Order: sequence, then structure tokens, then C-alpha cells
Amino acid sequence: MSDLHIIQTPNAPTPAGHYSQATVHNGVVYVAGQLPIDPTTGEKLQGSIKEQTERTLRNVEAILIAAGSDLSHVLKMTVYVSDISQWGAVNAVYSRILGDHKPARAIVPVKELHYGFLIEIDAIAAVIS
Repeated sequence: MSDLHIIQTPNAPTPAGHYSQATVHNGVVYVAGQLPIDPTTGEKLQGSIKEQTERTLRNVEAILIAAGSDLSHVLKMTVYVSDISQWGAVNAVYSRILGDHKPARAIVPVKELHYGFLIEIDAIAAVIS
């Protein structure tokens, strides 16, 4: 497994469990589920769904950059939301941040998320050659 690389950046929240922020294998980055936690302070953002979505996507972005990728190279994202009625607000922030790039995506309504968060996002992306 010499071509497996673990990603750890201080620009995203430190994992609180037995997992890595991301792993890279054969030119593909697998980003673990990210929550709206401020990486500098460790503060658990309990703001609006828009604020939580922005923070979560910025955490994903920081990990992608540390892995040699970026949001424009995302192949697939999975978005977990605890209140599907908030989907319009999530999608507005998502589309603003991702711009013209439209990766494959799954939206998964869930009963609840850790710490009472409203959103969690994981991603798969290509490493920039």
C-alpha cells in the first residue's frame, strides 16, 4: 500500500475519531465526512444552514488543497442534511461555491447528525496532474 497517502492539514478540523481527513490512492482523493467546525478554534458552528454549509464546504476545500486537488476536481459529493426542507438554502450556497463545476452528487436526508449539526459533506476528487 505504498501508494496510499494520509492527508492531515491544520486548515480543517482535526479528526475526533479513528479516521483521516482524507486518503489519496491512485490519483483520487477520498475526503471523510466534514462538519461545520472551525479548524482554528475548534468551535462547533451552530448557525443557520447557510453558515453551516459554507463552513463545511470550506473544510472540504482545505483538505482537497492539502491533497493536491481542489473543488473544481471533485468527482462526487455526498451531502447529508438533517432537515430536507432546508435543501434550497444548502443548494444556493453549494452552487455559489462550486460555480460552474457540477460534480455527481447525492443528497441524503438523515434523522440527526453529531452535535446537532444540520449538514455533513464528504467528497471524492481527482488529484491535479
